[in-house]
Amino acid sequence: MVRARIVGTGHCLPEKVLTNVDLEGLMDTTDEWIRQRTGILQRHIAAPNEAASDLAAKACARALENAGVASEEVEFIHCATATPDYFMPSAACLTQKKIGARRAGASDLNAACSGFVYALQAADALIRAGVHKTALVVGAEIMTARLDWTKRDTAVLFGDGAGAVVLKAEDGDRGVLSTYTAADGGAYDILMVPAGGSAQVITPENINELNRGILMNGRELYKRAVYAFGDAVEQALTRASVGVEDINLFVPHQANGRMLETVANHIGLSPDKIYLNVDRVANTSAASIPIALDQANAEGRLKQGDLVLLAAFGAGLTWGSALVRW
Repeated sequence: MVRARIVGTGHCLPEKVLTNVDLEGLMDTTDEWIRQRTGILQRHIAAPNEAASDLAAKACARALENAGVASEEVEFIHCATATPDYFMPSAACLTQKKIGARRAGASDLNAACSGFVYALQAADALIRAGVHKTALVVGAEIMTARLDWTKRDTAVLFGDGAGAVVLKAEDGDRGVLSTYTAADGGAYDILMVPAGGSAQVITPENINELNRGILMNGRELYKRAVYAFGDAVEQALTRASVGVEDINLFVPHQANGRMLETVANHIGLSPDKIYLNVDRVANTSAASIPIALDQANAEGRLKQGDLVLLAAFGAGLTWGSALVRW
């Protein structure tokens, strides 16, 4: 059976680091308050001249190098992002140019923090169907461009970064075993950026009145996230006919340390099987899972034959999962 196997990983984090102590000078918060509620210690912040495609291109280049694959071999670039460089063209097309993947098709996908698993599902389906043999899936975000640095409920949570994987069509039992995606558009207003799209167009007259930052109902989001993660995990395992006890490593969307502890208890997974880097990079939305995958790979946490579970939850509301045989 032909499967889409992850043959390379890479990530890119901006140089600038903003610690919790740094945030104390920007808003009414403390290092202790942030740590206790989120588990976050620091986040990376993009430079003024860094866009999503800049980070995506570096992550993709590193993933290709890790895989030993030339950019000319890539047939499609799936870019998951909620913070593209422009409304058009896509960040994927700009990434294609920057890495020299001249043969590749390219498109963006916006499922917020669930974007990477959504994009992975699309890439996997196209490879299984025989349309592509080699693809890049990248998540890239400049989340700090959407933050109000006076509001601690959202500003302390997010960071910038990009992560990528190279997929190749291969026969055998290694690769993506199952994927699952879901959505609940009825709860769209729990987490959103109200202004800037066609529903609330920004004009010179209203630019100071409209909310261009992230709005979040934290309590409701937390409650729904725990359910959604549970559903995503159950679906991934059921579709691959495996049990939670078979999982070697769980790499979730790095939303909030406290939330992920609750999720682990909810699904019955021991803490030593969960990979967490939210303390170092904060919530990087669609980039969080591929960044974590690359870091776990570099640290030797991923061994050939391991069952690796990915799961995410984000605005939309959206959620999803993938089970991968490493």
